[in-house]
Amino acid sequence: MGLPAHVSSMATDYANDVLVDADWVEERLDEFQDDDPDRRLVEVDVDTEAYEEEHAPGAIGFNWETQLQDQTTRDILSKEDFEELLGNHGISEDSTVVLYGDNANWFAAYTYWQFKYYGHEDVYLLDGGREYWLENDYPTTEEEPDFSDVDYEAAGPREGIRAYREDVEKALERGVPLVDVRSPEEFRGEVLAPPGLQETAQRGGHIPGAKNISWAAVTDDDGTFKSREELEDLYAEEGIDGEETTIAYCRIGERSSVAWFALHELLGYEDTVNYDGSWTEWGNLVNAPIEKGEAND
Repeated sequence: MGLPAHVSSMATDYANDVLVDADWVEERLDEFQDDDPDRRLVEVDVDTEAYEEEHAPGAIGFNWETQLQDQTTRDILSKEDFEELLGNHGISEDSTVVLYGDNANWFAAYTYWQFKYYGHEDVYLLDGGREYWLENDYPTTEEEPDFSDVDYEAAGPREGIRAYREDVEKALERGVPLVDVRSPEEFRGEVLAPPGLQETAQRGGHIPGAKNISWAAVTDDDGTFKSREELEDLYAEEGIDGEETTIAYCRIGERSSVAWFALHELLGYEDTVNYDGSWTEWGNLVNAPIEKGEAND
């Protein structure tokens, strides 16, 4: 079952109806807790200890690192593994799925992108993510749902929303816009990862010609997405208006998924792609071109 037109309470005319607000979810918690696979709520974090302590009633908990990646190849799940994961948690290809998570939906946005990669139509982000839900005193529980297994048959993969190393190399030759959503310190090559997170690359810096537009710039202080007009202005300042292919990247592909979501889904810039190999791949390639220095210098 899909959602009515633009269920978010934000008075914003986004290109696509891809957000739900916390009130909408709260009103339907009984449906999200039902064994019927019609609606499913999923929390995605890199550390599921927080989920185990408290989460929205009925929410399934996914660990981004161990469940949504192939642990051998550090790649997204294969189609077969994606089908198995979702089916084993009571999610069918016809389910309306609402995703949310920590860090203003870093890992939920990545999961949303992966859902779209495998052709799932009815998938949405909870605007504001886990922090918004908790800070505004929406209901929580420690109880973890146990839904009946169902069959999941994935479509796709839809390669049109994904960039590979070869695509980035060609983009450099053609002058295609690249958006580096990491911190200025990462962009300049001063650090290899945000504080407390694993350093996954041998070299620091950024892909030549990339614009440094932080993932955090697309959200307000409460983690909810900015208006369409604010997002348009943010990217237009760097010459990105949806008229040509744009490649977003970060360190491991999760922060860039937030930017991809803003560009592709909220603004409707259809030729935006996510380079999920990101700096972990590029920063470890022998002889791959990099730049260091001030953002956008």
